[in-house]
Amino acid sequence: MLRALGAFAGVGVASLWAGCAAPTAAHESGGLPVPPSGVSGFAPAGTRRIEQIAPGVYLQHGLRGEIGPDTLGRTGNAGFIVGASGVLAINSGGSHRDGQALLAAITRSTALPLRGVLLTHAMQEFIFGASAFQAAGVPVLMHHDAARLMAARCEGCLKTLQRVLGADEMAGSRVPRADITFTAADAARALPDIGRPLRLLAPAAIAASPGDSAVFDDSSATLFAGALLDADTIPDVQDADLAGWHAALAALARLPLRRIVPGHGPVAGAGLVASVDSYLRQLEQRTAALLQAGTALSEVADAVDLPAFAHWQRYDSTHRRNASIVFLRQERALMLKDARHGT
Repeated sequence: MLRALGAFAGVGVASLWAGCAAPTAAHESGGLPVPPSGVSGFAPAGTRRIEQIAPGVYLQHGLRGEIGPDTLGRTGNAGFIVGASGVLAINSGGSHRDGQALLAAITRSTALPLRGVLLTHAMQEFIFGASAFQAAGVPVLMHHDAARLMAARCEGCLKTLQRVLGADEMAGSRVPRADITFTAADAARALPDIGRPLRLLAPAAIAASPGDSAVFDDSSATLFAGALLDADTIPDVQDADLAGWHAALAALARLPLRRIVPGHGPVAGAGLVASVDSYLRQLEQRTAALLQAGTALSEVADAVDLPAFAHWQRYDSTHRRNASIVFLRQERALMLKDARHGT
């Protein structure tokens, strides 16, 4: 039985998200398949750790740090959810080899069929493992807009990764083509039936990037947030619409969240939504003040100091770039406003 997210999450949510619940056979946490003991941490040394974070919910931890030879580009979180009749994977890793590792983890944890892999957004550390899934006959699902962005941009990303990480590490990797695409309007029908209530969340407007999506598992109140939320990591605003992002975060805050699997960083509680929103708002406020004061663009990256977030990963890289991006957008908006008023 399908049902709209708005009916579950409360007033205002339906206007922003398209939601889905897969068939709702009674499915309490205690009835979920239990993996064999030792599944958590079974990966060989040097590969990513896989952990069961709730009954039937598994996380493939992204490595801390930047994309480079030390992390092999495996910095994004991925995972999978086991239902009564199948499995859904969320994100695929940063290479064909990384995707194979996630596939092996799924096979070790359950004999149930893998019904699909959802790519939550078009970022390199989340998509290039999809070739391993498709080689195994597993369909790739992705928002239509994210799939278009991936097709337009990710050949260049793949070439960069081949140069930085080496041809051997990226062997078999290619830009995937989604087998199933959806939009905010029809997301309710996109998820495969795995015998467990899941909601596919797709903002009605651009948020962190074009075509963002996320998955909420009703049984465990776990959200796989994709690009919408990073934990202890500076979020990237390069492809974002900040107004849409704030609206998406407001909708997420109305979900009954128990735990969040962010795109990057450790598993977090519901408070992560407010933390990311606070960072974005303080960033906007600080750059607006600098613009008002006549600060030169060349000085903005150094001037936008936000001490409350200085301990987050990528503060010295992504945050500085964010500052310049937001400053330029605000400057352009001010110029257009002045032009309209003839000043």
